[in-house]
Amino acid sequence: MKLDSKYFDSIRTRRKGPKAEEPPSKPVCQWDGCEKPGAHRAPVGRHAENQYFVFCFEHVKEYNKGYNYFSGLSDTEVARYQKEAVTGNRPTWSMGVNKDAKWAPKQNQARAGAAKMRDPFGFTGWRMNQRAEPTEHRRLKPLETKAFDTLGLVAGATSSDIKSRYKELVKKHHPDANGGDRGSEERFRAVIQAYQLLKQAGFC
Repeated sequence: MKLDSKYFDSIRTRRKGPKAEEPPSKPVCQWDGCEKPGAHRAPVGRHAENQYFVFCFEHVKEYNKGYNYFSGLSDTEVARYQKEAVTGNRPTWSMGVNKDAKWAPKQNQARAGAAKMRDPFGFTGWRMNQRAEPTEHRRLKPLETKAFDTLGLVAGATSSDIKSRYKELVKKHHPDANGGDRGSEERFRAVIQAYQLLKQAGFC
């Protein structure tokens, strides 16, 4: 084909359009007095997790030397953060603590369900007649032992015993019933604290 052919002139290899935009220029280093391009990101700090400074290579090294994510936190807060970071800052539950109190309601529900179930041939009735195996009493912590002593109860007291004893002592030592006696008021406070401790521990 000749270069001056009419067919050659009609061929278009590329459409003419607007000029290609120039690539955006790199941001300037945010270090005071520096005019170099800021090609390196550096974290802003705690409570600004997705925010960054931009520095040149020399100044990002300088910034990283003095960067401390835990600045302003006490040793206790740092230790708590490290402990929570082990589980990804998600709540956890201890296993095996007072398992009898946790599982007792579910066992009672299962027995109630078995009682309602229709079983004309007695295939599952033997389960209803079985006595529950005696569970071992868990070892009491010092504060739990003290709480039982404050309420005047033994360690193996049932939930209903604890509640009835608590109500009895509250009525006895309430400020309205003792005429403003300081000793009785302190006893009243101790009874409430003991009951709350036992309730949180799952005894009632």
